[in-house]
Amino acid sequence: MSEFTLAAFADEAGAEVSEQIRALQENGIPGIELRGVGEKNITDLTCEEAKELKKQLDDGGIRVWCIGSPLGKISVGEAFAPHLDVFKHTLELAHILQTERIRMFSFFCPKGEEQYCRDIVFERLHQFCAAAQGSGILLCHENEKGIYGDNADRCLDILKNFPSIKGVYDPANFLQCGEDTLRAWDMLEPYLCYMHIKDVREDGTVVPAGKGNGRIPELLKRYAKMGGTVLTLEPHLTVFKGLEALENGEKTKIGEFSYPSQRDAFDAAVHALKDLF
Repeated sequence: MSEFTLAAFADEAGAEVSEQIRALQENGIPGIELRGVGEKNITDLTCEEAKELKKQLDDGGIRVWCIGSPLGKISVGEAFAPHLDVFKHTLELAHILQTERIRMFSFFCPKGEEQYCRDIVFERLHQFCAAAQGSGILLCHENEKGIYGDNADRCLDILKNFPSIKGVYDPANFLQCGEDTLRAWDMLEPYLCYMHIKDVREDGTVVPAGKGNGRIPELLKRYAKMGGTVLTLEPHLTVFKGLEALENGEKTKIGEFSYPSQRDAFDAAVHALKDLF
Protein backbone atom coordinates (compact mmCIF):
# COMPACT_ATOMS: atom_id res chain seq x y z
CA MET A 1 0.00 0.00 0.00
CA SER A 2 3.01 2.29 0.06
CA GLU A 3 2.40 2.96 -3.63
CA PHE A 4 -0.51 5.30 -2.97
CA THR A 5 -0.23 8.91 -4.13
CA LEU A 6 -2.00 11.48 -1.99
CA ALA A 7 -4.14 14.44 -2.90
CA ALA A 8 -6.13 16.53 -0.43
CA PHE A 9 -8.82 19.11 0.07
CA ALA A 10 -6.21 21.59 1.22
CA ASP A 11 -8.80 24.27 1.99
CA GLU A 12 -9.13 22.39 5.28
CA ALA A 13 -5.57 23.54 6.10
CA GLY A 14 -6.21 27.18 5.21
CA ALA A 15 -8.41 29.34 3.02
CA GLU A 16 -5.68 31.10 1.05
CA VAL A 17 -3.93 29.38 -1.83
CA SER A 18 -0.51 30.10 -0.32
CA GLU A 19 -1.55 28.34 2.91
CA GLN A 20 -2.87 25.36 0.98
CA ILE A 21 0.28 24.98 -1.10
CA ARG A 22 2.49 25.23 1.96
CA ALA A 23 0.46 22.59 3.83
CA LEU A 24 0.67 20.20 0.89
CA GLN A 25 4.39 20.76 0.38
CA GLU A 26 5.26 20.31 4.04
CA ASN A 27 3.23 17.09 4.24
CA GLY A 28 4.67 15.65 1.04
CA ILE A 29 1.34 15.67 -0.80
CA PRO A 30 1.69 16.31 -4.55
CA GLY A 31 -1.98 16.67 -5.50
CA ILE A 32 -4.94 18.86 -4.66
CA GLU A 33 -8.68 18.42 -5.01
CA LEU A 34 -9.75 22.03 -5.44
CA ARG A 35 -12.78 23.26 -3.52
CA GLY A 36 -12.32 26.51 -1.57
CA VAL A 37 -10.02 29.17 -3.04
CA GLY A 38 -9.77 32.21 -0.79
CA GLU A 39 -13.27 33.67 -0.51
CA LYS A 40 -14.65 31.67 -3.45
CA ASN A 41 -15.70 28.18 -4.35
CA ILE A 42 -13.62 26.79 -7.20
CA THR A 43 -16.61 26.91 -9.58
CA ASP A 44 -16.97 30.67 -9.00
CA LEU A 45 -13.52 31.51 -10.35
CA THR A 46 -13.28 33.37 -13.63
CA CYS A 47 -11.11 31.88 -16.33
CA GLU A 48 -8.46 34.53 -15.64
CA GLU A 49 -8.49 33.71 -11.93
CA ALA A 50 -8.13 30.01 -12.78
CA LYS A 51 -5.08 30.78 -14.94
CA GLU A 52 -3.47 32.65 -12.05
CA LEU A 53 -4.32 29.79 -9.68
CA LYS A 54 -2.75 27.29 -12.07
CA LYS A 55 0.45 29.34 -12.12
CA GLN A 56 0.59 29.42 -8.32
CA LEU A 57 0.09 25.68 -8.12
CA ASP A 58 2.68 25.02 -10.83
CA ASP A 59 5.19 27.22 -9.03
CA GLY A 60 4.54 25.23 -5.85
CA GLY A 61 4.89 21.86 -7.57
CA ILE A 62 1.24 20.92 -6.95
CA ARG A 63 -0.94 19.28 -9.60
CA VAL A 64 -4.73 19.38 -9.70
CA TRP A 65 -6.04 15.86 -9.26
CA CYS A 66 -9.71 16.85 -9.42
CA ILE A 67 -12.05 19.81 -9.18
CA GLY A 68 -14.01 19.15 -5.99
CA SER A 69 -17.08 20.98 -7.21
CA PRO A 70 -20.50 21.28 -5.52
CA LEU A 71 -22.22 20.48 -8.83
CA GLY A 72 -25.35 18.45 -8.20
CA LYS A 73 -25.67 19.84 -4.67
CA ILE A 74 -28.93 21.62 -5.26
CA SER A 75 -32.45 20.40 -4.58
CA VAL A 76 -34.45 18.67 -7.28
CA GLY A 77 -36.92 21.52 -6.80
CA GLU A 78 -34.43 24.25 -7.68
CA ALA A 79 -34.04 25.66 -11.18
CA PHE A 80 -31.53 23.62 -13.15
CA ALA A 81 -30.65 25.88 -16.11
CA PRO A 82 -28.37 28.23 -14.10
CA HIS A 83 -26.72 25.21 -12.51
CA LEU A 84 -26.04 23.69 -15.92
CA ASP A 85 -24.36 26.95 -16.92
CA VAL A 86 -22.07 26.61 -13.88
CA PHE A 87 -21.34 23.03 -14.94
CA LYS A 88 -20.30 24.15 -18.43
CA HIS A 89 -18.09 26.87 -16.94
CA THR A 90 -16.48 24.27 -14.66
CA LEU A 91 -15.58 22.21 -17.72
CA GLU A 92 -13.66 25.26 -18.95
CA LEU A 93 -11.94 25.60 -15.59
CA ALA A 94 -10.93 21.93 -15.68
CA HIS A 95 -9.13 22.47 -18.98
CA ILE A 96 -7.35 25.58 -17.67
CA LEU A 97 -6.30 23.74 -14.51
CA GLN A 98 -5.26 20.69 -16.56
CA THR A 99 -7.27 18.13 -14.67
CA GLU A 100 -9.32 15.31 -16.19
CA ARG A 101 -11.83 15.01 -13.33
CA ILE A 102 -14.76 16.88 -11.83
CA ARG A 103 -16.31 15.60 -8.60
CA MET A 104 -20.11 15.99 -8.60
CA PHE A 105 -23.30 14.86 -6.85
CA SER A 106 -26.83 13.68 -7.67
CA PHE A 107 -29.12 16.36 -6.19
CA PHE A 108 -30.82 16.67 -2.85
CA CYS A 109 -34.14 14.83 -2.56
CA PRO A 110 -36.77 15.00 0.20
CA LYS A 111 -36.10 12.17 2.63
CA GLY A 112 -38.12 9.09 1.73
CA GLU A 113 -39.01 10.40 -1.72
CA GLU A 114 -35.83 9.43 -3.56
CA GLN A 115 -37.56 7.05 -5.99
CA TYR A 116 -40.09 9.73 -6.92
CA CYS A 117 -37.14 12.02 -7.75
CA ARG A 118 -35.32 9.49 -9.91
CA ASP A 119 -36.59 10.75 -13.27
CA ILE A 120 -35.64 14.34 -12.45
CA VAL A 121 -32.20 13.30 -11.19
CA PHE A 122 -31.53 11.14 -14.24
CA GLU A 123 -32.61 13.85 -16.67
CA ARG A 124 -30.21 16.29 -15.00
CA LEU A 125 -27.36 13.78 -15.00
CA HIS A 126 -28.06 13.13 -18.68
CA GLN A 127 -27.63 16.84 -19.37
CA PHE A 128 -24.37 16.88 -17.40
CA CYS A 129 -23.08 13.95 -19.45
CA ALA A 130 -24.20 15.50 -22.75
CA ALA A 131 -22.42 18.76 -21.89
CA ALA A 132 -19.22 16.89 -20.95
CA GLN A 133 -19.23 14.60 -24.00
CA GLY A 134 -16.03 14.99 -26.00
CA SER A 135 -14.43 17.21 -23.35
CA GLY A 136 -12.04 14.57 -22.03
CA ILE A 137 -13.36 15.27 -18.51
CA LEU A 138 -14.45 12.36 -16.32
CA LEU A 139 -17.47 13.01 -14.11
CA CYS A 140 -16.90 11.52 -10.66
CA HIS A 141 -20.01 11.00 -8.51
CA GLU A 142 -19.54 11.10 -4.75
CA ASN A 143 -22.00 9.46 -2.37
CA GLU A 144 -23.27 12.18 -0.03
CA LYS A 145 -25.89 12.43 2.70
CA GLY A 146 -29.28 13.55 1.45
CA ILE A 147 -28.72 13.29 -2.30
CA TYR A 148 -30.30 10.67 -4.57
CA GLY A 149 -27.05 8.68 -4.55
CA ASP A 150 -26.54 8.61 -0.81
CA ASN A 151 -26.66 4.83 -0.41
CA ALA A 152 -24.99 2.00 -2.30
CA ASP A 153 -28.14 0.82 -4.11
CA ARG A 154 -28.89 4.21 -5.63
CA CYS A 155 -25.21 4.86 -6.40
CA LEU A 156 -25.23 1.59 -8.31
CA ASP A 157 -28.39 2.69 -10.11
CA ILE A 158 -26.59 5.83 -11.30
CA LEU A 159 -23.32 4.16 -12.24
CA LYS A 160 -24.97 1.34 -14.18
CA ASN A 161 -27.12 3.75 -16.16
CA PHE A 162 -24.44 6.38 -16.88
CA PRO A 163 -21.24 4.71 -18.13
CA SER A 164 -19.55 8.11 -18.48
CA ILE A 165 -19.90 8.70 -14.71
CA LYS A 166 -17.60 6.90 -12.28
CA GLY A 167 -17.85 6.66 -8.52
CA VAL A 168 -15.92 8.45 -5.80
CA TYR A 169 -16.14 6.23 -2.75
CA ASP A 170 -16.48 8.09 0.57
CA PRO A 171 -16.67 5.61 3.47
CA ALA A 172 -17.67 8.17 6.10
CA ASN A 173 -20.61 9.40 4.05
CA PHE A 174 -21.81 5.83 3.57
CA LEU A 175 -21.51 5.08 7.28
CA GLN A 176 -23.45 8.25 8.12
CA CYS A 177 -26.25 6.92 5.89
CA GLY A 178 -26.37 3.59 7.72
CA GLU A 179 -24.45 1.65 5.07
CA ASP A 180 -21.97 -1.13 5.77
CA THR A 181 -18.83 0.22 4.12
CA LEU A 182 -17.53 -3.14 2.92
CA ARG A 183 -20.90 -4.13 1.44
CA ALA A 184 -21.01 -0.80 -0.38
CA TRP A 185 -17.49 -1.36 -1.68
CA ASP A 186 -18.29 -4.82 -2.98
CA MET A 187 -21.34 -3.49 -4.83
CA LEU A 188 -19.61 -0.50 -6.39
CA GLU A 189 -15.99 -1.56 -6.93
CA PRO A 190 -16.29 -2.14 -10.73
CA TYR A 191 -17.53 1.43 -11.17
CA LEU A 192 -15.13 3.32 -8.89
CA CYS A 193 -12.39 5.69 -10.02
CA TYR A 194 -10.91 6.76 -6.67
CA MET A 195 -11.76 7.25 -3.00
CA HIS A 196 -11.91 9.93 -0.34
CA ILE A 197 -10.39 9.36 3.08
CA LYS A 198 -12.67 10.46 5.91
CA ASP A 199 -13.60 8.34 8.92
CA VAL A 200 -16.46 8.46 11.42
CA ARG A 201 -17.77 6.56 14.39
CA GLU A 202 -21.16 4.86 14.42
CA ASP A 203 -22.78 8.02 15.83
CA GLY A 204 -21.44 10.10 12.93
CA THR A 205 -18.61 11.76 14.84
CA VAL A 206 -15.69 12.53 12.50
CA VAL A 207 -12.31 11.16 13.62
CA PRO A 208 -8.86 10.64 12.05
CA ALA A 209 -8.54 7.83 9.51
CA GLY A 210 -8.45 4.44 11.21
CA LYS A 211 -9.99 5.72 14.48
CA GLY A 212 -13.60 5.21 13.40
CA ASN A 213 -15.90 2.53 12.04
CA GLY A 214 -15.27 3.14 8.34
CA ARG A 215 -12.91 0.12 8.10
CA ILE A 216 -10.34 2.29 6.36
CA PRO A 217 -7.43 -0.23 6.61
CA GLU A 218 -9.47 -2.97 4.91
CA LEU A 219 -10.76 -0.56 2.28
CA LEU A 220 -7.21 0.52 1.48
CA LYS A 221 -6.28 -3.12 0.87
CA ARG A 222 -9.24 -3.55 -1.47
CA TYR A 223 -8.48 -0.31 -3.26
CA ALA A 224 -4.86 -1.34 -3.81
CA LYS A 225 -5.98 -4.77 -5.03
CA MET A 226 -8.22 -3.19 -7.70
CA GLY A 227 -5.28 -1.08 -8.87
CA GLY A 228 -6.24 2.17 -7.16
CA THR A 229 -3.35 4.57 -6.72
CA VAL A 230 -4.67 8.02 -5.65
CA LEU A 231 -6.36 8.88 -2.35
CA THR A 232 -7.90 12.25 -1.59
CA LEU A 233 -7.78 13.22 2.07
CA GLU A 234 -10.93 15.04 3.24
CA PRO A 235 -10.53 14.98 7.02
CA HIS A 236 -13.28 17.32 8.38
CA LEU A 237 -11.52 17.26 11.77
CA THR A 238 -12.20 20.92 12.50
CA VAL A 239 -14.43 23.73 11.34
CA PHE A 240 -13.01 25.44 8.26
CA LYS A 241 -14.15 28.18 5.92
CA GLY A 242 -16.91 26.88 3.70
CA LEU A 243 -17.80 23.84 5.83
CA GLU A 244 -21.32 25.07 6.58
CA ALA A 245 -22.05 25.40 2.86
CA LEU A 246 -21.23 21.71 2.39
CA GLU A 247 -23.61 20.39 5.03
CA ASN A 248 -27.14 21.09 3.73
CA GLY A 249 -28.33 22.18 7.17
CA GLU A 250 -26.61 19.39 9.10
CA LYS A 251 -23.71 19.95 11.47
CA THR A 252 -20.55 17.85 11.29
CA LYS A 253 -19.94 16.12 14.62
CA ILE A 254 -16.35 16.71 15.70
CA GLY A 255 -15.23 14.38 18.48
CA GLU A 256 -12.66 14.38 21.24
CA PHE A 257 -9.81 15.04 18.81
CA SER A 258 -9.25 18.78 19.06
CA TYR A 259 -6.56 20.93 17.50
CA PRO A 260 -5.35 24.50 18.03
CA SER A 261 -5.66 25.41 14.35
CA GLN A 262 -6.92 24.23 10.97
CA ARG A 263 -3.37 23.48 9.95
CA ASP A 264 -2.76 21.32 13.03
CA ALA A 265 -5.93 19.35 12.28
CA PHE A 266 -4.88 18.89 8.67
CA ASP A 267 -1.38 17.71 9.67
CA ALA A 268 -2.86 15.24 12.17
CA ALA A 269 -5.16 13.84 9.48
CA VAL A 270 -2.22 13.31 7.12
CA HIS A 271 -0.17 11.55 9.79
CA ALA A 272 -3.08 9.29 10.77
CA LEU A 273 -3.55 8.21 7.16
CA LYS A 274 0.14 7.61 6.54
CA ASP A 275 0.28 5.46 9.68
CA LEU A 276 -2.12 3.06 7.94
CA PHE A 277 0.13 2.44 4.93
